[in-house]
Amino acid sequence: MLPALAWKDGALVIIDQRKLPWQEVYLRCRTYIQVAQAIEKMAVRGAPAVGIAAAYGVALGVMGLGSGGGRQLERDFERIYGRLARTRPTARNLFWALERMRAAYEKNRPAGLTALKKALLAEAAAIEREDAETCRLIGVHGARLIKDGWTVLTHCNTGALATAAHGTALGMIREAAASGKDIRVVACETRPFLQGARLTVWELERDRIPVTLITDNAAGWLMKLGEVQAVAVGADRIARNGDTANKIGTYSLAVLARENGVPFFVAAPRSTIDASLADGSAITIEERPAREVREVGGRLVTLPGVPVRNPAFDVTPARLITAIVTERGVARPPFSF
Repeated sequence: MLPALAWKDGALVIIDQRKLPWQEVYLRCRTYIQVAQAIEKMAVRGAPAVGIAAAYGVALGVMGLGSGGGRQLERDFERIYGRLARTRPTARNLFWALERMRAAYEKNRPAGLTALKKALLAEAAAIEREDAETCRLIGVHGARLIKDGWTVLTHCNTGALATAAHGTALGMIREAAASGKDIRVVACETRPFLQGARLTVWELERDRIPVTLITDNAAGWLMKLGEVQAVAVGADRIARNGDTANKIGTYSLAVLARENGVPFFVAAPRSTIDASLADGSAITIEERPAREVREVGGRLVTLPGVPVRNPAFDVTPARLITAIVTERGVARPPFSF
């Protein structure tokens, strides 16, 4: 797999996920504004990848500063930080990465601007490197939950395009397949942005892991028919009690899985856990533009002025989750993070 993003020659290079699977187009972000726009417009997406991109965005912003110091440097840093923090509100990884960059800024600021720039770039690279190792461990732990011969249903995209490595929920599936298990995947299309149809299928086809694409509203029927043995999804924010925010439609899948006796697994790095939230009721849910629902591929599929609700995420109650897989292992209910 090509990486979702990479630091190269003083720029953050991002595969434009809006163009996949038809074109492999790369964006070269040389300013923090370009990084922020890439996150907002979903050229880069997936909670871990968004966090990594934001970290590099902070580094790019500070690297673009002149010789100013003191209060001017403080104002400039807050401007850079604030712009990146406003990009997407739900994913915890974005804010976790920004908080790490702020800590690196505070620690290295007294050493001067030149040293600060090097330190911030090094911290962003460390966040990327650590995520790759985190994904590897999630894959190892999660693969043990998946039995030989199973068909696993997944939603949205949780693979290499969403992380620094081979993914979270898709990492579990990849590791299970690599260990010799006969694994098949059912991928929900994931309306309205079609991450499953465009991205997950693209990744699995390249890995030669058998995958079947379904419409989102076919999932329950396939579970009823016994054609799905597990559901594996990612997460954008997990509350202290295990309530989990993920791509819209995840909650429905969890309800259907419980009804049909299908285990429901969540895979995410520890950085996704927001210990400040007792439960999922306080998670901010991003609402995205109406045109994403009114249009498919840039063409209207409904009346141009019809009112639209387009929540990008929903919250699955912890009671519907069989296990949460992180780099530290497998947690089962009752969850307490």
